[in-house]
Amino acid sequence: MTKFDEQAVQNLFEKNLITENQFQEIKTYRVLNIFSLHAELKLFLYLSVLLFTTGIGILIYENIDTIGHIAILCLLLIVIAVCFYYCFKNSKGFQKAEATFEHPVLEYLVLAGNILTCIFIGYLQFQYKPFGEHYGLATLIPTVVSFFCAYYFDNKSVLTIAVTGLAAYVGLSVTPQDIFNDSNNLYASQSLSYSAVMLGVLLILWTIYSNRILLKKHFSLIFLTFALHIISIASISNLTNYDTLTWLIFAVVLACSTYYFYKVSYDNKAMSLYVFMILYGYIGANIFLFRIFEGVDFSAIWELFFFLLPAYFIGSIVLFIKLIKKFNKEIAE
Repeated sequence: MTKFDEQAVQNLFEKNLITENQFQEIKTYRVLNIFSLHAELKLFLYLSVLLFTTGIGILIYENIDTIGHIAILCLLLIVIAVCFYYCFKNSKGFQKAEATFEHPVLEYLVLAGNILTCIFIGYLQFQYKPFGEHYGLATLIPTVVSFFCAYYFDNKSVLTIAVTGLAAYVGLSVTPQDIFNDSNNLYASQSLSYSAVMLGVLLILWTIYSNRILLKKHFSLIFLTFALHIISIASISNLTNYDTLTWLIFAVVLACSTYYFYKVSYDNKAMSLYVFMILYGYIGANIFLFRIFEGVDFSAIWELFFFLLPAYFIGSIVLFIKLIKKFNKEIAE
């Protein structure tokens, strides 16, 4: 048993949270040095699903002329049907709280069936165009299927596919409008950025609502992670905009986002949210300061900046480490 584990168990015993008998049993168990292969086995199952779906994609690509489109689509449809039939048959049905399969393999069958569904619809649209020129529908339908599977089977991996598909659909719905309006690239980028911020806000609002009605509360971290990245990247990309009003608006958005995710990271005890919140906030603050002083002539004191720059970055790294340690200590308490 490591020194940290010994101290943790000792603290529990001293606070009368465990009995002396439990204390001795924990020490005896730790001495055995038993470790679980559960995470490693799940990783191999996840890799097997990725390799299987990748292999099907390569098979389709290399034998497209030999096998034929109809045969490939029928094969995909059969595999999808088998996956979902087995999953529906052995699932416990939809539950608002966190649910698990009795066998972990079923979780990855859901993932495989969902990925193959995306491949099937994408291939069908590419080859036969059943949705015409409405390519957004070819993105929206797999997204809806992914959300349904994620909530019905309680699958976080499928949920990430669903949110990614939703983000792709928002991007596809905005870009064509900009093209038809003869907009330049800068305007298109702004429109996409505003849509990204709106999507991030909607994800946050959905998370708040889901937590209020106790609907899959353990999905919150996934939604919040996507929201943090989407809002922060959209804001930072527009801080270099030439239009003063635009970059000021996104500076305010980034500041509000940083504050909100600072609070949320503590509420959820989420280290990942806290780390990325600091990084995005740091990048945004530096760009903001540069924009504020870009019109000032520092030619007379540029040597001072040259010597202070290394100290600034070293100090930033030290501060970052201290913040992480402080966060770990506070959430542990």
